[in-house]
Amino acid sequence: MANIAVKDMTSGSPAKLILGFFVPMVFGLLFQQLYNMVDTIIVGNYLGVQALASVGSTGSINFMIIGFCMGVCNGFAIPVAQKFGEKNFTQLRKFAANGAWLAVGFAIVMTTVVCLLCRRILLWMNTPADIIDGAYAYIFVIFLGIPATYLYNMVSGILRSLGDSRTPLYFLVMSSLMNVALDLFTIVVLKMGVAGAAWATVISQAVSGIACLVFMAKQYDVLRMTKEEAAPNGNIMKILCGIGIPMGLQYSITAIGSMVLQVAVNGLGSMAVAAMTAATKISMFFCCPFDALGSTMATYGGQNIGAKRLERLGEGMKAAVLMGIAYSLLALAVLCQFGDRIALLFLDADQVQILGQVKQYLLTNAVFYIPLVLVNVVRFMIQGMGYSKRAVLAGVCEMAARAGVGFLLVPYFGYTAVCFASPFAWIAADLFLVPSYLMIVKRLWKEQGMPAAPVEGKRMQGGWHRLKIFRYGH
Repeated sequence: MANIAVKDMTSGSPAKLILGFFVPMVFGLLFQQLYNMVDTIIVGNYLGVQALASVGSTGSINFMIIGFCMGVCNGFAIPVAQKFGEKNFTQLRKFAANGAWLAVGFAIVMTTVVCLLCRRILLWMNTPADIIDGAYAYIFVIFLGIPATYLYNMVSGILRSLGDSRTPLYFLVMSSLMNVALDLFTIVVLKMGVAGAAWATVISQAVSGIACLVFMAKQYDVLRMTKEEAAPNGNIMKILCGIGIPMGLQYSITAIGSMVLQVAVNGLGSMAVAAMTAATKISMFFCCPFDALGSTMATYGGQNIGAKRLERLGEGMKAAVLMGIAYSLLALAVLCQFGDRIALLFLDADQVQILGQVKQYLLTNAVFYIPLVLVNVVRFMIQGMGYSKRAVLAGVCEMAARAGVGFLLVPYFGYTAVCFASPFAWIAADLFLVPSYLMIVKRLWKEQGMPAAPVEGKRMQGGWHRLKIFRYGH
């Protein structure tokens, strides 16, 4: 490789490797969330609570569609990580090229379909009449930008599969600054309303995606392909779809539960929608480290499975979970102390009721961040190991929990029930994911003809053996 070194995660200290990959990922996701936060802050301050509710009412459908795009791209990148672990660079390039072909096709089809159905979906979601026009103006533009979403996530996914989590960060930093400037220009100068915020997000993500693509093409020799390697291959596409589509569906299925919950919140009125909008944006920002840990473990799991280094899976899992727990406690402390002040970024100080609801949502969720650690670390490890269909079932568990809260509890307990929806969903997913991970690892050890030995030495005496998630691969 000429100028950029890939990162091999199949040797060396798992904790050190995971931390080195994780930190740039965190900053990358923080800046990605900054797109949405800046939109919300500027909309709330310059366009008012009703406009804020308009943007917020689209959150679940946005998550369902854009989440599918991100999940598919993450899935397409997993065989790339596995082939990198195997050191089979010819196959690596074939998987990367065919993933790109599929991303183009998915982008065209999805953009056409969701743009045509956009308003009908908002009506079905019981979007309040006073905000539906604003909601449509915002989300329609976001959906027009689906190709930009595929571009950035496909390219950045390939780079992360090679162990490079820094390059996507650099271009996200650049584009986030552009997003801020465009938000102010389209909303304050051009008076484009909520549509201006959407255009700012789409344009900024397109720029980051193009910049990432150009950089990758120039700097990564390992990705320079022959015509044969770049040609569409039906068998490879089938493998990619078998991994990518379940990962995309995992996001979308989870989002269906969020949509049901959003319908219930919409029924509580625009003030409740505004409170949930601000709270969700803040919560998503604080949850970025959990997502970063997940993406890190997908790459870590993929490379080590490809290299047949099963003994490293448990140690990596332990390191990631401990990192997640440490951050969970820190986030809880920060939100306890500053949660209401952070909400002032989105709302005026005189909106006392909404501010109280925002803090209630944030603290309720933060108390349950440790189960969220397991959701992300275990799920993405399973996906990286090539068992993405298990993640779909975990998504079903999340969907059922959120939908159950929306259908059964919100009508009786109101906004308080809304605050507990995500914690219930995380716990439901964990009850499925943790046993699944243990079963998969045990199966893989047997396939290699080796017993899955428990942890030995002082760590057993210290109690690590009692937490079964660390039991295999040590």
